[in-house]
Amino acid sequence: MKTKETTFGVSQFVEYIEGKNLAKVTQNRYLKDLQRFFLWAKTEPEQVTKPDILKYLEYLKNHKGQQNKTRAISLVALSQYFAFLLKAGQISKNPCAFIKIRGQKHKTIYKTYTTEELDELFDNYYNVFIRNFDNSRQRGDYQRKLTALIRERNTLILNILVNQGVITSEIEKIELGDIDLSKATIKIRASKKHNERTLALKATQIGLFINYLQNIRPQLFDLQKNIDNNKLFLATDRNNPKTKYKNFFRAMCNKLSKQIETIDNQFLNFRQIRASVITNWLKIHGLRKTQYLAGHKHVTSTEEYQQNNLDSLIDDINKLHPFL
Repeated sequence: MKTKETTFGVSQFVEYIEGKNLAKVTQNRYLKDLQRFFLWAKTEPEQVTKPDILKYLEYLKNHKGQQNKTRAISLVALSQYFAFLLKAGQISKNPCAFIKIRGQKHKTIYKTYTTEELDELFDNYYNVFIRNFDNSRQRGDYQRKLTALIRERNTLILNILVNQGVITSEIEKIELGDIDLSKATIKIRASKKHNERTLALKATQIGLFINYLQNIRPQLFDLQKNIDNNKLFLATDRNNPKTKYKNFFRAMCNKLSKQIETIDNQFLNFRQIRASVITNWLKIHGLRKTQYLAGHKHVTSTEEYQQNNLDSLIDDINKLHPFL
């Protein structure tokens, strides 16, 4: 990329995007997109205009056959670079501003639960599958004990989902060392799509964790075979020691999801629960803190959930003023 190294140097831009905690693969993608653009544009950065950006996006579509999603990523890379120049005072405006790629698939907006509704969902699950569960149909003491332990384990998983707003693949990665009951925190490990973060546990969760760690998990540990013993949640397929942990965890979450469906006809999936938690966080904590709590690498991912706030407000208005 031909630029004025002293002013528009790539090294300074790399430092800029590193400061945004972007994944290395994302940084490399930005640099490749940037290089591709300037090879096409054959101009200096301070001379780039909005029409240039629009022509380039058309070029990617018509000559490179890129789909909207791919072109949108290139637009983000360019927008980040020109935002860097704008912040450095090298240009007066970002030529990518207000340009959007139409026809992209947006995140599905769910009917969201309030915090109180999430608490009620968990309480209903606990009452049906723990406190008042009828195990008379189960044969033998062993089967009754095993299913009781599994229900206790699944109860804690649901509790983490409705309180910490994580995704199931993040719960799958939780290890014993990630739980700090003395500080009342849980560490959620980083993934390709989400950042690592440490989340607070609510006071009402501590008892559940203590019961699981001291009573439930040790018994499940005696039943599991050939599974990573460091995991917080253990597999329990006694008759199939070759069961892969991911397959087990997926089946476990599917079963938990079907159980929730029997007690709440508004429940769709665990993404709906996460969307609800994030939406509720936005009302309390604002955008930037919610971005951290949700583990989003980009604030734009968090902003997508703001539509849920708007939908909720509209629903409230219609309920209070149905004549509007």
